[in-house]
Order: sequence, then C-alpha cells, then structure tokens
Amino acid sequence: MPQREDIASGSGEEYIERRTALWAVFDATEPGDVLVIQAWGATHTGCVGEMLARYFGGRGGAGIVVDGRTRDSGKTRNLGIPMWTTGSTPHYASQTELFPWAYDVPVAVGQALVMPGDIIVADDDGAVVVPQSLAEEVLELAARHEDWEEFSRERLAAGGALSKYYPLDEQARAEYEQWKAVR
Repeated sequence: MPQREDIASGSGEEYIERRTALWAVFDATEPGDVLVIQAWGATHTGCVGEMLARYFGGRGGAGIVVDGRTRDSGKTRNLGIPMWTTGSTPHYASQTELFPWAYDVPVAVGQALVMPGDIIVADDDGAVVVPQSLAEEVLELAARHEDWEEFSRERLAAGGALSKYYPLDEQARAEYEQWKAVR
C-alpha cells in the first residue's frame, strides 16, 4: 500500500519491516509457493532482495512475481529462484513510496487479478495467472495447442508455407491428424 510517515519512516524503517506482511509472508512460505507481489509498478521500492529471496528459496519457494522492482539483482540471479519483475532498484521494501501491508489476499499484478491459490505459469517471456477452477481446461487446451505447434515447427523448418502451417489451415490440419496418428 502507499507509504505513510506515521506507519514507518526514518532510519528505523528497515527494522520496522520485521513486523510487516513482508516478513510474515516469507515465514508462511511452503514448498512450491509462488509469491506474487502487487507493487503498482513502483520504480523505487525494492520489494525483495537477496536475503529475503534466499530465505524464500530455503523454505522451498518456487518463484517470485513482482509488478515492480527488486534489489540485489546480481546476487538474486545466482540463487536459482526464478523471478519476474519490472527491474531493479537499490531501495529496500519500505524505504520509499510503498509499505508491505497484507498477504494471502487478492492482488492486481500486471493489470490482472491474482487470487490466493491461483496457479502461476511463467517462462522467459513472462508470467500469467491461471485460476484454479480453470486449470484443467487450460492444461488440456495448452497441451493440444503445443502438440499441433510441434507439427507446425517441423513443417515450417522444412520450408512449408507459414499461411498453411501457422495456424493450421484445413489441409494442414488433415496432415497434422495423419502425423499424429503415426507418432
């Protein structure tokens, strides 16, 4: 939430963080958790740094998504914890415009609503949220899509027409069905 000087200010801010939702969420981390932080795209608030990320990883955390900045980027990269952020900053979490207020609550990240328990799927291109109630359907559709894309990759690499093989036109779809049957 936005910072307010009567909540935390001055040289003691770093120690005030110990009694905030920021530290509480790390203490509550369970193996496989993905931490998703709403930071409003703030450019001067480093929501997570090396020590917190190290602790998160030690508790089995699987990844961190922040719609804002983190700090200690050189050191956090080497921890092996996947992180998706908008960049880095030298500032710690409550040092500037934001203050860690709550956890295990709905958040807005990248203009998407993320609910506690949602599934985060991420790769080098970014992260997306999958509501638990849609997970099986999304998994089935994604697997089907990936399967025909594998076929398309083969055909395009062999010089096949883009307009035919991506996405599949009717003729390519028939070829794909034959390809799939002999695999």
